[in-house]
Amino acid sequence: MDLSLSNNNGSGSSSSTPEMLLLAIQGEPGIRYRELLRKTGLVNGVLTYHLSVLEKAGTIRVDRHSARMTRYYPVNVPESESQVLGYVRHEPVREIISFLLEHDTSTFNEIVEHTGKAPSTVSSHLKRLKEAGIVSVRYGEYQLYSLANRDLVADVLAKYRPTFADRVVDNYVEMLDEL
Repeated sequence: MDLSLSNNNGSGSSSSTPEMLLLAIQGEPGIRYRELLRKTGLVNGVLTYHLSVLEKAGTIRVDRHSARMTRYYPVNVPESESQVLGYVRHEPVREIISFLLEHDTSTFNEIVEHTGKAPSTVSSHLKRLKEAGIVSVRYGEYQLYSLANRDLVADVLAKYRPTFADRVVDNYVEMLDEL
């Protein structure tokens, strides 16, 4: 879904820019700034300006969890959903969360084996998920990982799964175009 302004000849069509941005954000709640740059074809300053206008108007909600990552959501996405959505947009994290959704509890080694990722990578993802309150850890002979709110996570995955599939398809098509 390319929303670029390729037909924009500079003749006052900037009134459609906020609507285009809102459509992109509604289409992919939790979209990051760089993704918006790529999808819209806008330059940095123009995108920043219009996102600021939309935020001040209360049309979008901006999640600035860290200095390195900003995500954009329509105001109709509840904060509880947006917190989970911000993590499941990242495919390796979504893989971990999906595995935990399928299994009530899992050991670290089971998660590493399932994902095929390096233990340090899995550990980093699990640490962030635990800090966010998405994953809980039960300590004993083994650390057992589980989802803190299975119903919320299942609802978010079911509700927003089409936006994940679209991104995979878009990435695949872009790879083919580059060949």
